[in-house]
Amino acid sequence: MTTQVLLGVDIGTYSSKGVLVTETGEVLAAAAAEHTLSLPRPGWAEHDPEGVWWRDFVSICRELLAKSGIEPQRIAAVGISTISPAVVAIDRRGAPLRPAILYGIDTRATDEIEMLTRLTGASLTSQSAAPKIMWIRRHEPEVWARTDRIVNGSGYLLLKLTGEATLDVYDATVFAPFFDPHRLDWDPALADVVAPVDMMPRVTWTCDVAGRVTPEAARLTGLAAGTPVITGTADAAAEAVSAGLSRVGEMMMMYGSSTFYILRSPRLLDTRTFWNSHFLEPDTYVLAGGTATAGSLTRWFRDQFGPLELADERAGGGNAYTALARLAAESPPGARGLVMLPYFAGERMPVQDPQARGAILGLTLSHTRADCYRALLESVGYAIRHNLDAMRAEGIAAERILAVGGGTHNRLWMQIISDIAGIEQHIPEQQIGASYGDAFLAGVGAGLFRSTAQAAGWVRMRETVRPHPDAQAQYERTYSIYRELYTHTAALMHRLGALDHGN
Repeated sequence: MTTQVLLGVDIGTYSSKGVLVTETGEVLAAAAAEHTLSLPRPGWAEHDPEGVWWRDFVSICRELLAKSGIEPQRIAAVGISTISPAVVAIDRRGAPLRPAILYGIDTRATDEIEMLTRLTGASLTSQSAAPKIMWIRRHEPEVWARTDRIVNGSGYLLLKLTGEATLDVYDATVFAPFFDPHRLDWDPALADVVAPVDMMPRVTWTCDVAGRVTPEAARLTGLAAGTPVITGTADAAAEAVSAGLSRVGEMMMMYGSSTFYILRSPRLLDTRTFWNSHFLEPDTYVLAGGTATAGSLTRWFRDQFGPLELADERAGGGNAYTALARLAAESPPGARGLVMLPYFAGERMPVQDPQARGAILGLTLSHTRADCYRALLESVGYAIRHNLDAMRAEGIAAERILAVGGGTHNRLWMQIISDIAGIEQHIPEQQIGASYGDAFLAGVGAGLFRSTAQAAGWVRMRETVRPHPDAQAQYERTYSIYRELYTHTAALMHRLGALDHGN
């Protein structure tokens, strides 16, 4: 019998990735496409849905089919994930009316966050999607007048592929309080503030088949017309599946442009600090959150302060990030008295301050580039420790942490984070990422697997990173300074942010 094949595609902040996988988890082909992040104004972060998302999807599909040589008819189903949230206003023809407003790194909707918080009492951040819809409604009336529907990233690609646009329950949660996680539907009481309910997509479970590839989409992508496409989900959820997240008490920690974590919980928990939601299928629940930056910081440092490493990489030398990690290793734990706040794009949990700004404390004339880069790496560790401490304060703890994403390839960084947070991190051998999880989810939709819990059968661990006691003791002292630094500088950050925005 011919083995069935599954297609998974993930659209990220700076790149998109796709895989063709057999039902046993064997990767037949992988492909990637890089793209840019548009930052047209301070606090804005956007993507072109057509020129970035759809273009990448089409090119990845064609490359995967060419590399693997398989017949398109062998693909049992397609799964898609995208960055989340991503808010797209489309017209009656399904064409985007403006660039997509992206997740927590886009902090433009500060006023709308405050308005919706006052109205509902909900705990909202720049990661919340409903205020981003409100921003379009309030600031771009000409766009709003032509808006027929609001979709997210996977919904837009679904529309291009199948003519249908749905939203999965998990990703709908970022639209709370407009989306009610108890009723699993849109709240009409907020329609006059956020958007008419009939403008929002139909909400389904992640692995439900939303539609089938149309003849026109088949012509463009090379896929077979009629191929089932599931609703799909957010990149973080698909990444959690790729890591084998399957049991209550397990936590996936994703190191990408930002960090995002998903903790399997026994029920919908009552918390104002974190997001609580249903997961990918009925009777599964998670607690989720994250920081606004991680890999975006290392990219920023590389681009601004690593010209030598970049030049060497472009000349055929070693990877610039690897060279910078060696540089950071020259500085001891604590970066010789430097403490940095990683709030270069505001901050999500537990600070929840879109107006927060980055800072570095302790600089002297003796500090080096190595010290500064180590302080940057350590700042992400401090932020993760802050999140784990906030969880424990609410009586919630992770029993097992699965670390995934591009950041896990930086062994020094993983050790720093384990030392600061006092945690073991289990790193899966397969580090393809969310697209691998998308392929598995497509398999559930195609009926090849009973549930997402079976994803653990695809996963083997590469290594476990354990904290070093000596480094832990040093970091206990600097962590207390980190915690105080935001408290003492928040008002100044907000004043600087107002100046940057011309207020």
